[in-house]
Amino acid sequence: MPAPAQPSAFSLGAVDAQRVEDALSLMAPRWTTWSAMTLAQANGPMRVRDVTTQIPFVSQQLVGKRLATMHADGLVDRANDGWGAPYRLSSLGESLAPVYRAVSDWSHAYLPLGRVAEVERVEDALHRLYLRDSTAVLQVLDAGGPMRFIDIAEEAGLGNPRQRLLQLETDGLVARTGPRRGDPYVLTNAGQALGTVYASVERWSEAVAPRRTSSTPARVAGATRTNTSIPLRTDGARTAAALRRSAAAPISLFSHAPQPQPRFPAAVTAQSAPGRGR
Repeated sequence: MPAPAQPSAFSLGAVDAQRVEDALSLMAPRWTTWSAMTLAQANGPMRVRDVTTQIPFVSQQLVGKRLATMHADGLVDRANDGWGAPYRLSSLGESLAPVYRAVSDWSHAYLPLGRVAEVERVEDALHRLYLRDSTAVLQVLDAGGPMRFIDIAEEAGLGNPRQRLLQLETDGLVARTGPRRGDPYVLTNAGQALGTVYASVERWSEAVAPRRTSSTPARVAGATRTNTSIPLRTDGARTAAALRRSAAAPISLFSHAPQPQPRFPAAVTAQSAPGRGR
């Protein structure tokens, strides 16, 4: 049976699950953190090709699409809407810094990723949380675990959360109390400690709300998550140099000039981003 989870300073049940998931749907898609970090370290606005130069293991087309989505979501600004206009972080994008810090602290404490670029650590952690209805499942277990699958489904109001539970188990957030399929689930230490992360995400969501044009936030289809992990190209010194420039810790991303970065071979970062079929 897994060790008892350590209590968090913030209760999982105290947050609005829908608000948390809506906020995660903006910050968690692949390459969002990489793009935000790259723009944060720039001395001024950057064009798509300039951002791609800093993260050359992502194609310019993908970078362009990610920045366009971030612009639509309010995370970046453009000088104008003309073709090729440069991007820079918006005030909303800059306000992600404390969220990234909370996510990074949680990852360092509970996820055995080894030596990886800090930005990749944040993306990996967010990807584990970016799953529709996972917040509700974790809240139910926090309030009443250990619980069997059927009881979780009833309490969370979900038809069939089995795939959610299997993925949460793979991601290290829940565990079964025994080897049999019907054995009850409990939160792991990592799952129990998410209260601080969720509280930070919910606080950030308060800045997102005024930007919404609809009074009722729509559930983002991307939260169902298909496998969006892209294998990183191992293109030698160019990729290694980009990783050195882009591995800054979230605590310094948006408040300091670029700092000298440790050397993280591309293979190390690639290993930290396993594909997750959602």
